[in-house]
Amino acid sequence: MLQAKTPRATIQDVAALSGLSICTVSRALRQLPNVSEKAQAKVSDAAAKLGYKASSAASRLAGGSTGSVAIIVPTATAWFFAQAVEAAEEVFAAGGYDTVLISLRNRPSVHRKLFGDLAGLSQRVDGVLLLNIALSEAEIAALAGSGLAVASVGMHGVPWDNVGIDNEEAARTATKHLLGLGHWDLAMLSGSEAGGPSVVTGSERLRGFGRALADHDLTVDPDLVIDAGFSIDGGRLAMTELIENRRMPSAILAGCDETAFGALMALREFGLSAPKNVSIIGIDDHQMSWFLGLTTMAQPVADQGAFAANLLIERLHHPGLPNPPTSHVLDTRLVERRSTRRRR
Repeated sequence: MLQAKTPRATIQDVAALSGLSICTVSRALRQLPNVSEKAQAKVSDAAAKLGYKASSAASRLAGGSTGSVAIIVPTATAWFFAQAVEAAEEVFAAGGYDTVLISLRNRPSVHRKLFGDLAGLSQRVDGVLLLNIALSEAEIAALAGSGLAVASVGMHGVPWDNVGIDNEEAARTATKHLLGLGHWDLAMLSGSEAGGPSVVTGSERLRGFGRALADHDLTVDPDLVIDAGFSIDGGRLAMTELIENRRMPSAILAGCDETAFGALMALREFGLSAPKNVSIIGIDDHQMSWFLGLTTMAQPVADQGAFAANLLIERLHHPGLPNPPTSHVLDTRLVERRSTRRRR
């Protein structure tokens, strides 16, 4: 009688058993520096118990291989992408792959040119890692049929491996924190994304905001939802709009930490501050959030990049395996700092 095949252990399983981040586990498995002896021992023990073995660069298929992968980002300047790219590049380098960083520079013309010539891209790289790239259904189908190995971070409904967070739940938890502090008059400086349906970060976070309000029999005031993009300047302009042309709420959910930074700047320009005049919470746990005292929902940005890179390497090393694409959701957590306080 045929026995069911035991699912193969993943780097996420090793991270969960060892209690360490995916980035640290990846470094330890590949014998990279800056890993303590204690962490190395934990990873080795967990990997042995699970029977996990990291892919070897020697397993790369011969013939036609470029030895390179492309990391494609909407823009190379945003904090999220810089963190995820650095973590992914470390994994690719340890796996024996060169990386080509391609920034779309938030320009539709650059996007169309790149995804309109996938044959040309296939001549340069063996695979691509997409970081929050909004693709149309036609572009998704074309990329899936291009022969390139593909993995992504933060995308939805795609026929390849993806790693991300539950954006809706993160925003819902952040909003519940404000409600729990007695704030009932809430605004949201919302992010937005242009392009196809594969990236819906902004709309998911707005939906989480609305769900939390509905849980308390409250409704979203459309006059207090302002498009701020995902930038410091966008947050500053949105906060200025609230102060000058709308009304000051009791608390604000910013679509990301950089948007929150811009809102804090605008408050200072008007002689106001958080949490004295308004409580503010963000999403990300940007490196500057601690310095600025921003309450936020922390997401494991580097782990997402490293995990997705490991998944792509697995696909590159085992292209014939009929494994279906996987979707991995990593945890977020509330980090409470001084930008929020109980309503007085």
